[in-house]
Amino acid sequence: MKKISVILLVAFILIQFFPIDKNNPAPTPQMDFLTIKNTPETTANLIRNGCYDCHSNETKYLWYSNVQPIAWFLQDHIEEGRKELNFSTFATYEPKRQAHKLAEAIEQIEKGEMPLDSYIIAHSEAKFSEAQKQEVIQYLKLVESDIRREHQLPDEVKK
Repeated sequence: MKKISVILLVAFILIQFFPIDKNNPAPTPQMDFLTIKNTPETTANLIRNGCYDCHSNETKYLWYSNVQPIAWFLQDHIEEGRKELNFSTFATYEPKRQAHKLAEAIEQIEKGEMPLDSYIIAHSEAKFSEAQKQEVIQYLKLVESDIRREHQLPDEVKK
């Protein structure tokens, strides 16, 4: 038992020498969702607190991002989040994709799938009250509707 504990401790120490890359891409305000959509400040703060760490190039790395293997999981999650929806590059999406990504975000927030429970544990500011949740949902629906109307896109078909 003692030998296994020593081996695990040594392995834990060794993996600390393989940190994640914490460099965020340079900000481009002219492509950012909150900027291009002139999002009201209170709503922007909710979206920033609940979404931007994983779904933008503005990730704030906290202390636990220095501890492996937690940091590896975190980095994988951030890369996946940015791949699915990156608010920092929202203006680069075609209008059809913008509307679709907003419809997906709305659905996940309505179902309580976003923000993730594991994220809320370390980021209490990301836990929306019911009123805040509705504020974000209604705003995203408004923006989605505006995009669809402006570009003559059909409504999203619900699954």
